Amino acid sequence: MATIGMSDLKKGLKIELNGVAYKIIEYQHVKPGKGAAFVRAKIKSYANGKVIEKTFHAGDKCKQPNLEDKTMQYLYDDGEMLHFMDTTTYDQISLTKAQVGDATKWIIDGMNVEILFHNGNSIGVDVKAVVELKVIETPPNFKGDSQGGKKPATLESGAVVQVPFHIIEGNTIRVDTIKGEYLEKIK
Repeated sequence: MATIGMSDLKKGLKIELNGVAYKIIEYQHVKPGKGAAFVRAKIKSYANGKVIEKTFHAGDKCKQPNLEDKTMQYLYDDGEMLHFMDTTTYDQISLTKAQVGDATKWIIDGMNVEILFHNGNSIGVDVKAVVELKVIETPPNFKGDSQGGKKPATLESGAVVQVPFHIIEGNTIRVDTIKGEYLEKIK
């Protein structure tokens, strides 16, 4: 298994510490006036979704985790767990809302998502960077609404995004899931 040194750390990199897989969500290279340089990073655990701060010094090494992505179909939310199915073997798995994280805002029944596995155990969900969702609720347009303005719109997944005034209920739009922003209306 490959090792990762302090100089290789960057945002989005997946690492393993003490048998737990983490994703670096923020990092800062610090070069103090006195002493050796170090990296201060915020890392998010795939196991429980908690974010911790970790300092890496020169010479520190961490493992590259044994991760595997598998495309699975989202089935339903029973209130405590979210259920997914492998469309080739029909095996089903369940993940907690903490494991799924922010992805819950962008998924609907029947949607295919990437499930992340660490050493054979399911640990998280990745949705596509851009998804197409239907607007189910948004305020009506009024005479005098400006072209450059925005209004809130609730999507079929439950997420709320700011959309231009010309978007109405029933429209399907493309949304950037990373920034949580409206991209365009689907014709």
